[in-house]
Amino acid sequence: MPLSWYYHRLRTMSIPEIGYRAAQYWQKRQERQSQQGYFPREKQLLHLPKAILPIEDIDFESKEPFIPIFGQDFYYNQPIDWHLDISSQSRFPKTFAKDINIRTSEYGSAKHVWEVNRLQFLPLLGLQYRATHNEEVLQQFQTIVQSWIDDNPYLVGVNWYSNIEVNIRLIVWFFCWELFDVSLLIQRNDQFKKFVEEQWVPTIYLHCLYSHQNPSYYSSANNHLISEYAGLFVAASYWKFAESEKWLRDAKAGLEKEIVLQHSANGINKEEAAEYIQFITDFFLIPFVVAGATDNPFSGGYQNKLEQILDYIFQMMDVRGNIPYYGDEDDGKVILLEGGHPDNFKSLLTSGIVLFGNSHWKNKSAGWDTKNAVLFGDQGKQAFDRVEASSTNQPSRLYTEEGHFFLRKQQGKEEIYIHMDAAPLGFLSIAAHGHADALAFDVHIDGYPIITDAGTYTYHTDAEWRNYFIGTLAHNTIRVNHTDQAKSTGPTMWIEHYHPKVIKSETTHQQDTVVAEHNGYKKLGLTHRRSLVLDKQTNTITITDNLSGRSSQAYSLEFPLHLHPEVQVEKTNDHQFCLQHTQARTLEVQFDSAINAQEVRGQTDPILGWYSPSFRVKEPTSVLYGKATFSGTITLVTKLVVRA
Repeated sequence: MPLSWYYHRLRTMSIPEIGYRAAQYWQKRQERQSQQGYFPREKQLLHLPKAILPIEDIDFESKEPFIPIFGQDFYYNQPIDWHLDISSQSRFPKTFAKDINIRTSEYGSAKHVWEVNRLQFLPLLGLQYRATHNEEVLQQFQTIVQSWIDDNPYLVGVNWYSNIEVNIRLIVWFFCWELFDVSLLIQRNDQFKKFVEEQWVPTIYLHCLYSHQNPSYYSSANNHLISEYAGLFVAASYWKFAESEKWLRDAKAGLEKEIVLQHSANGINKEEAAEYIQFITDFFLIPFVVAGATDNPFSGGYQNKLEQILDYIFQMMDVRGNIPYYGDEDDGKVILLEGGHPDNFKSLLTSGIVLFGNSHWKNKSAGWDTKNAVLFGDQGKQAFDRVEASSTNQPSRLYTEEGHFFLRKQQGKEEIYIHMDAAPLGFLSIAAHGHADALAFDVHIDGYPIITDAGTYTYHTDAEWRNYFIGTLAHNTIRVNHTDQAKSTGPTMWIEHYHPKVIKSETTHQQDTVVAEHNGYKKLGLTHRRSLVLDKQTNTITITDNLSGRSSQAYSLEFPLHLHPEVQVEKTNDHQFCLQHTQARTLEVQFDSAINAQEVRGQTDPILGWYSPSFRVKEPTSVLYGKATFSGTITLVTKLVVRA
């Protein structure tokens, strides 16, 4: 990394964190010298785990032997190169893990390697074995795990680089042990028993050891720290080593603390990355289920916060269950029990209905699925079936303190839905997964995204594309003087954060109103204030932008509206466009007369007009791109009208 990166990273740290990082450095030196390749064959369980999940007979059809990874089908019925980036065919070195540079494309994309090494296809084998008791499936599972152990000695290679990956493997292995019923299986299968005791159990121990010794504290204490506590809690609850009780106490206390610290009073995650919410929520849900099954329940406060988180997921969803994508998204899942592309947001609502019985959530649940069948069994399904879905139209929900506003007019399946973002840039000093999207908004009509967030596409590779997708121009807000609202100094590091301020938020039967501003252009001497009003009588959305700068200074502005790829555009006059989706009502866009607007699609120099539906996947899409110049102050009025 360039020296400037280290300088800016140091700027994000407090004095205590600098001391902590120094201790990490010395720990790293010791590990490099003495712990590489360590394999604790002597580490055995104090006793075999008892089955804790109420897994009944699950109707599981054998799937094709692949899972999707960032737009590619990854086949696991053939030998696996555990250090290969399957997208670029580049390979990471088998050197000391913590010395490997993953923040460039030198060895390819670490994300691709890690996604394979999360081993999330193994529970699918467990489901298949439980349904068929086919010994070939068991042998395939053993062969894959043994291959991973052989090719990933402790602290060697990129798969020991990130603690979140270590802990996801722990959770995956917990589900595998339950699905294969390993504690019973090894009593009748001597060959498998030898593999479990001599290979798998010592490797599980190493994962627990690494998890406990490498916490993500201070400015890194985001979803990574949650994952570390979650993986260690599940492992220490289930597999009893000599150290397990200490690990369990530490992990439980950490989860109790972080579920409060990393969420607002209303249960909104502070990382400002919408798609991450399903990922993070599973790190709280799965330990919650394990805790109840092992007579070690979490507090009432933890349970209440989990319910609030699930309700925010419900509020985020439009009438068809789509969510607005703000901040980073990388397709991350904690556990995969369905294959394909399951909607984990909807699955989480199913879990919430079992736990809390909320009838409103059932409208947006995908119904009973394999994940919930594994977690809750037949009793859970009976609890789910007893809850009748509410037929009430959903009202608007304005989270004024957090800066997230869901304006809606719903009448059955017809819905005008707007998400406006007046939230902070992100969590902690580096705001790792936030985007420079202050005052951006999305519009969904009848459950279909029309004006939408452009997505994420990449993290540590393709710097030009990373800078575009996190930058202000890739969001439905205003960029001034070709300057982002905040300054990025690395793929997941921001400095000079903007600070939003909500002026007014109000919802009535007739209209919803949100007025907010941000100071991201203070170096330019300018403040951007936006008013967004939904008139429910006329189906009109009015956006009023006031940019107030220095009276003597000339400014340029760019005002993009990013459209979903399924939207067709018709220009009806110099300032008016008609947006059409085959499944939804039409949206008419009327720009202010001061705006010179045109449709741009799939442009690369400079980049504009792209949509990323999932990580490492992008496609051209239309952007209504408006420009204007002004001196001092300008007010722009944009109208969006929903037509039958």
